[in-house]
Order: sequence, then structure tokens, then C-alpha cells
Amino acid sequence: MIELIVTHDGKHWIAKNDDLHVQAPTLVELDSKLKRLLKEKGYLKRGEKLEVFMACDRSIIPQWMHQYSHHYFNRIVEFKG
Repeated sequence: MIELIVTHDGKHWIAKNDDLHVQAPTLVELDSKLKRLLKEKGYLKRGEKLEVFMACDRSIIPQWMHQYSHHYFNRIVEFKG
């Protein structure tokens, strides 16, 4: 499983770690770009599955919501090569 941090800059969703970085205006586009990047870098091979855990950068959530948002936007996406 690959782990990424997900944040938003006001225009784009951004998913990144030390080796991967993608951004897109929607989550659907973000997932699509991430899948292409995973294939390019050799993480996702034909016929295989790969899970990616995306942890939400809590700094994008208003402070008053933090008590309700411990895992507010964490997501696991499974990609198939």
C-alpha cells in the first residue's frame, strides 16, 4: 500500500508523498492522474491491483470541525493495472 497526503490549495486537490505528486481540480481527475503516474513509475503493473491510502491534511479543515474530523476525508483507492 502506498500512502499519500491529500490537501487542497483553493483550486486543486493535491496528493503527494516523497516520491509522488499529482494535482487536479476534481477528485476523479486526481485519481486518473495518479493512476497514470503509478503506471509510469512502475508501481502499478498490468493485471495487478494496488491500494493507495490518502490521508487528509487536517489543516484544510476549519478548526471548529476538528473534533468531528479525525478521519474526515481519509480514503483508500484501489487501482487496477
